[in-house]
Amino acid sequence: MLRGTDRALCDQHDLAMLDLDGVVYIGGEAVPGAAEAIAAARERDQRIAFITNNASRTPETVAAHLTELGVDAAREDVVTSAQAAARVLVDRLGAGARVAALGADGLLEALREEGLEPVGIEDEADALATGYGPDVLWRDIMRAAVRVRDGLWWVASNTDMSIPTAYGTAPGHGVLVETLSRFAGVDPVVAGKPARPLLDETVRRVGGATPLMVGDRLDTDIEGAVGVDMPALLVMTGVTGLPELVAARPRERPTYLAADLSGLLQAHPEPTRNGATVACGGWTAEVDGAAELVVEGDGSADDWWRVVATAAWEHLDAGGRPVGVDRLRPPSTERR
Repeated sequence: MLRGTDRALCDQHDLAMLDLDGVVYIGGEAVPGAAEAIAAARERDQRIAFITNNASRTPETVAAHLTELGVDAAREDVVTSAQAAARVLVDRLGAGARVAALGADGLLEALREEGLEPVGIEDEADALATGYGPDVLWRDIMRAAVRVRDGLWWVASNTDMSIPTAYGTAPGHGVLVETLSRFAGVDPVVAGKPARPLLDETVRRVGGATPLMVGDRLDTDIEGAVGVDMPALLVMTGVTGLPELVAARPRERPTYLAADLSGLLQAHPEPTRNGATVACGGWTAEVDGAAELVVEGDGSADDWWRVVATAAWEHLDAGGRPVGVDRLRPPSTERR
């Protein structure tokens, strides 16, 4: 269940690891208030890292995009799943190893940065590395699948099944991973969230003794943090909505919950229970006889989400089915 703290998260955690899409920006626009919240957290000496499962873009490209959106970012602030994959490879194979690379520029640069030699899919290699790349050819996918089946060690940047594009949600690198894995009968080592390497690589590069994961996705950002026993803040500006939140399994539940990134700058009250009623701030929540969640009161959007999550998860754990939320409408995120 949600934890409480009487200190702002930016004062309690010396590193905030921010997912990008849905947390800092959505498509080509910054999330409202995100740049201001990040700047304020930095003013209070919190380090900020921008982490992404997208292995196609280089850190320079990501940092430039953030800067265009009004978010101060340098190359050193960005950590990608391609960099995490390169670290996994060099730790096992050593510098100078030849890696057949199936992906885009972000993957190739990350391999070279670690002293690895990216080679073609037909060339002699010590391992295969794969990442999202819009120009990857089917003939190369087929050759990679055969080589993995025949014993070539394989590291995948991530297993995201979808990726946001200008024309809508499209298949992500996880679809390719699933295809290769089913054909070859082999599961890769995965570098990106929810696997551990990307989180470890971020701490290694950016530093921080008390890191906090901040994300909008339950199945990657939050599950990844839970898996390594790292505190996590879920923000409700991205793909997780009310139906997904109330159905979250224990391994997908964050430590803290806020409407947006300004939650970094706030203390987080812990919801309290009085019988069947959960209370936080000016809000109360309980499940009625029809298994519908009823929320009453007034207060901040943050506290509304907290009572909803706490009451819903207790109901789910007790009965095995998500509570009904069809009649609920989240309040405005404007702070009072």
